[in-house]
Amino acid sequence: MRRLVLRPGALGDLILSLPALESLRTGYMEVWVSGPNVPLIRFADRVRSIAGTGLDLLGVTDPPAHLMDQLFSFDSIVSWYGANRPEFREMTKSLELPITFHDALPPAENIQHATDFYLHQVGCPPGAIPGIRCDAAPCDADREPFAVIHPFSGSRRKNWPLEKFRALARGLERTMPVRWCAGREDPALEGAIHIDDLYELACWLARASLYIGNDSGITHLAAAVGTPVLALFGPTNPAVWGPRNAHVRIARWSSGAVLELPGLP
Repeated sequence: MRRLVLRPGALGDLILSLPALESLRTGYMEVWVSGPNVPLIRFADRVRSIAGTGLDLLGVTDPPAHLMDQLFSFDSIVSWYGANRPEFREMTKSLELPITFHDALPPAENIQHATDFYLHQVGCPPGAIPGIRCDAAPCDADREPFAVIHPFSGSRRKNWPLEKFRALARGLERTMPVRWCAGREDPALEGAIHIDDLYELACWLARASLYIGNDSGITHLAAAVGTPVLALFGPTNPAVWGPRNAHVRIARWSSGAVLELPGLP
């Protein structure tokens, strides 16, 4: 069977849905995702950016002629794309494409972990842990240990105050070097490491002894490669959106103050 999986969304959403995506593997599988996420999909036969295929034109204007040939070449299409685009869904229905739609985000009243929500959508049992295999060994005794701090996220309201991170870093520096990192959309931060290729970033994070960050895609990335993670959650619910891994600890904060700081992993 030839299967196409369409998974739009930001980095964290993709990582939380990885177990569901991997469960959909068939004899031949393509995955189309947001452009920056392409390097992270290691289990498909082919990976493409949604924007690069012309799929976003379907239902709006005439899509590239080759797109229709490509879509009809699949026996099954599983889509998290188009949940908020009724014209796209109507067009695929009128074309009689073999497509199944899923909601891209859990509903507001959802109380189960997002990874389990996505697994349920594709008929799989809960409990899987999102993972990304990197061509990098974890930090060991032969390599100088270091910590990574990423003090940003996709929303300002989810960010623990930067001065709090700086104070935490000063304490950590008594034990190991601290390296700051920032994404392409993050505010400027002096001395921060920028690695645009997300797979290369994942491999770098896999070598760290500890990662500390907000509820962000990079925090989920660090957890997915097995790095010990301290995730700082403010307004979002970690029971739904927390990184899932044995090496993850979650601290809650309110108005900048940490309400609960667990032992570091």
